[in-house]
Amino acid sequence: MLDSLFFDNVAADEVKVAHEIELKGFPPDEAATLEAFQFRHAKVPDLFLGAFLPAHDGKRLLIGYANATLSSAETLTHASMSHHDPAGRSVCIHAVCVREEYRRRGIASAILKEYLRRLAATNATREKPAYDRALLIAHEDMRGLYERAGFVWLEKSDVVHGNRPWFEMRWDVPAPTPAPQQAIPAGLWDALQASSRKKRPGGRLLSELSGIEAAALADEKTGGTVNAFDLLCPRAGCGSLILRKGHALLEERESVQMEPPANPNPHLAPLPAPPAKTHWWLVAPSPMEFENIGFSRSVGTAGASDGGKQLKFLICADCDIGPLGWQEVGGTQFWVAAERVRYRL
Repeated sequence: MLDSLFFDNVAADEVKVAHEIELKGFPPDEAATLEAFQFRHAKVPDLFLGAFLPAHDGKRLLIGYANATLSSAETLTHASMSHHDPAGRSVCIHAVCVREEYRRRGIASAILKEYLRRLAATNATREKPAYDRALLIAHEDMRGLYERAGFVWLEKSDVVHGNRPWFEMRWDVPAPTPAPQQAIPAGLWDALQASSRKKRPGGRLLSELSGIEAAALADEKTGGTVNAFDLLCPRAGCGSLILRKGHALLEERESVQMEPPANPNPHLAPLPAPPAKTHWWLVAPSPMEFENIGFSRSVGTAGASDGGKQLKFLICADCDIGPLGWQEVGGTQFWVAAERVRYRL
């Protein structure tokens, strides 16, 4: 999915499409009006960024966006979010939203990273900064998404929009840096370039091994079976280290329906439908056992024996691909699907 994703400013004739995504992504009391979208695009089209996929008809498919206006205030208020100040250096981000069928695939994180990269790049081309900061308000369950992009959690916002409380977050845009006065030492640039070209570890999927036994190792301390290799993000090109070897117990238990049956994630191995069993790596008693992991907001699940409990899904903290596993809200056990990670041999 991310291999074919590209970014560009949303065109005027695509604003209505972006607004349709907004209406399906936010509750009615939080969604902005089409007039508000048209106002933002008319005032600052360069801050209305879209995430696109190529379409079969030669056009492009808008699957997500972020939009903003400018303010001279250093914090978000009703006034700063409802007006646009062309001379403002605070970028007030109003929304980051992805089409429902493309969520939980790292696209929201990719939009945020690209958005902030463009703000920083604009500053880098000027003697004086065009932007000082990016500001937004978010619900508490979305805190992780924005913190992973670099935003700092501040405090509860005075802005009232809908029934749920909002919290302000900020990202300081890097100021222009003076041109270096000293020449780069001979060979340093080539060394840095070579380092950036190093491939991240890819590992092998369980389907590429000779069964679950090839990924497991008997543990004398517990009498159980643990992961014989480091567990990595399953997305090719990411390779983020999720869990080191020997830190999870192998369990066979009922599968969990972690995405709509009619809309499975094509980049993750399919799991059997409950109540069929599958293999899981059990991590306990704390998420601190992980090297790198993220969590979704609380969701319901439809397993045959879960009793309607609330779960959080596990995702890669670097690229947000998932679900890779699940955790019962408030629980101390974390279940990683053996089919949905790579094994560093």
